[in-house]
Amino acid sequence: MKKLIILLLVVVFASMTNAQNLITAQLKGTKTKAQIGQIYNIPFLKFGVKYYKVTYESPDAKGQKDTLSGMLMVPDVVNFEFPILFYQHGTSDCKTCVPSRYTGNGGEADLGLLFASLGYVSLLPDYVGMGDGRGFQTYVHEATTVSASLDMLSAVKSWMNTNNIKHNGQHFLTGYSQGGYASMAIHKAMENMPNIEVTAASHMSGPYSLSRVMRDLVLQDKEYNFPGYLPNTILGQNEVDGTIYSDLSQVFKAPYIADIDKYHKGTLTLSALNSKLITLLKANNDNKSIAGRMLLDNVKQDILSNPNHPINIALHKNDLFRWAPKSPTKILYCKADDQVPYLNSVMANDTMKALGAAKLETIDVASAANHGACVTPALTQTVLFFSSFQRLLSDTEQLAVDDIQLFPNPTSQECQINGLSGGETIEIYDAISELKSRIKHDNGSTLSIDVSTFAPDFYFCKIISKDGKIVVAKSFIKM
Repeated sequence: MKKLIILLLVVVFASMTNAQNLITAQLKGTKTKAQIGQIYNIPFLKFGVKYYKVTYESPDAKGQKDTLSGMLMVPDVVNFEFPILFYQHGTSDCKTCVPSRYTGNGGEADLGLLFASLGYVSLLPDYVGMGDGRGFQTYVHEATTVSASLDMLSAVKSWMNTNNIKHNGQHFLTGYSQGGYASMAIHKAMENMPNIEVTAASHMSGPYSLSRVMRDLVLQDKEYNFPGYLPNTILGQNEVDGTIYSDLSQVFKAPYIADIDKYHKGTLTLSALNSKLITLLKANNDNKSIAGRMLLDNVKQDILSNPNHPINIALHKNDLFRWAPKSPTKILYCKADDQVPYLNSVMANDTMKALGAAKLETIDVASAANHGACVTPALTQTVLFFSSFQRLLSDTEQLAVDDIQLFPNPTSQECQINGLSGGETIEIYDAISELKSRIKHDNGSTLSIDVSTFAPDFYFCKIISKDGKIVVAKSFIKM
């Protein structure tokens, strides 16, 4: 009997580890559509959501096999074919301040709930060195960001097959801040992969130009109230191959080393480190928080003058603006961003378009908004943007949502909806979820709606089939 139990355990373990690197998928909780509606007061939510902590095999910073973690959020129905969406999270305050630790009580992982309720299977990786991963995080490091994400995608697709959750072949990519960097990294990688297609991507307020915009920001002799990004980046890049330093004293001045070391060891959060660094910098620099002054003077000078300095090499290698996306792409930013300068987005836009990016649009979504305030307008535009591409196909109704089109888009006078079958209810909402119009469509494949009195804005067109079972959300712009 004991041998039989051991044999069964071996078989179960083997089946798990051979399933495209999936180790575990543990249900952590559920949210009803009504509960999610209390978080996001928008009319387009479709489903309740189940959320799972996922662990899977993927390399660590040194390329050795490790167990990484992330959060998977899935609509709570099975009779649809769903698109897959990556939401890449922003800079975390600590190793365990990540999506896989989500308990349903707020935080950035709530955005996974939003997208899953809108009809996307949502993947939120923790990244290498975060969550269950060993070591320190490989902060803004392209290759490990990509490996962690793609291996999670492989694991989740295997799990979906096993659990009869159908994928319709669409892939959407988005993220904010560090997550904007991460979504850009995986976008670049996926466009070079066979048999996979990025349906649409929206990269929000990311540091795409590490070697130029971000480096110059931190090293300029001006105040910057987020000095913690400097050691976080150096620690993260050094975690990969150790080429930047073997001891912190080779890079940083003595007054700053103790707190940086505590953060590296996980006994100090990033926000606490940032506060301590500001205090120390002001104490040592005429009451000014000038981030570059925590570096040894000779190190700072060498970085400024020597393009082959290990820090310059690492930053240049991990820039993400020297390529051209082929799929529909938005880069969203706010000009008053106080943490990640808008020039990151402008440089990415200009370089990508020069390299042939024909489906790229870069938008200042709220000129006066700082980094924190930019989240909501950027996210709103992302949801609207993705809705115009999303397919949501029911096994029972077979509504060909690709056949439903809004034209012209943008529009100034009239919005025409093509591909209807008759009996639908059409509701139009503005960007703050206020109902602007409700129309009952009796028959015919086409419906024309007068929007001439609508204010210029983004609008959602919610199309409900006659039996109320299928909801299609399309967006349009009123000029």
